[in-house]
Amino acid sequence: MDNGPGRLYLIPNLLDPASSPEAVLPAAVLARVRSLRRFIAESDKAAWRLLARVLDKEEAAAASIERLDEHAKAEDLPALLEPAIAGEDIGLLSDAGMPCVADPGAALVALAHDRGIPVVALTGPSSILLALSASGLNGQSFSFLGYLPADRSGRRAALSSIDAGIRADGATRIFIETPYRNASLLEDCLSALSPGTRLCVAASLTGATERLRSAPVSEWRSNPWELGKEPAIFLAGRPGRVAVAQGRASAGRDRRKYP
Repeated sequence: MDNGPGRLYLIPNLLDPASSPEAVLPAAVLARVRSLRRFIAESDKAAWRLLARVLDKEEAAAASIERLDEHAKAEDLPALLEPAIAGEDIGLLSDAGMPCVADPGAALVALAHDRGIPVVALTGPSSILLALSASGLNGQSFSFLGYLPADRSGRRAALSSIDAGIRADGATRIFIETPYRNASLLEDCLSALSPGTRLCVAASLTGATERLRSAPVSEWRSNPWELGKEPAIFLAGRPGRVAVAQGRASAGRDRRKYP
């Protein structure tokens, strides 16, 4: 009897490899990982680093990992989903954080939907959302810009455009950089952004050396941070606000009561 296709589970990975899986990932996620034997990952090393700490020896010996990185081609994707079409569950594992968010894999997920394979996102850490939540910046309207230009002139031009956009619409802009260029990006942020723009830097989230600072650029300039070669998220925007008008507050309650 045909039970239909298996599921594609989107498995979050630790942001800090030194963190305990039990401290960061929900028990239900760890149980699901232990139930799977076939995985797809951006890199074998990052995948095995997590699986070796979650699976026992027998489970690990039976597990297999297929690669899906930035060099993958469209014609490579169907073969990765063949086990799911045959009825086997598969796990798509990120190098860090949530799969498909600033991470390869979205094309595979789109193909899974097209092939009728159920896609299930599991709960786990996302550095982008953790940083936004803790930043105090506008969380109602925001955009993730990924990497800014690597050259200084292009990067400063991009930051000037970000600054103008914030003044125009108040939305938070989120961006990242490779760790070895963190210091240069922070320096350019303090140079190109307006003194009143609020800048948040969140470094080594969920790790033992986690730190986060959110302050106007003017305060950053008078009391700068030393930012090393560590994973970091940068956010620029305006402080979040609350609606003070009674009518809006009442309307908000009504919308929640009668969705």
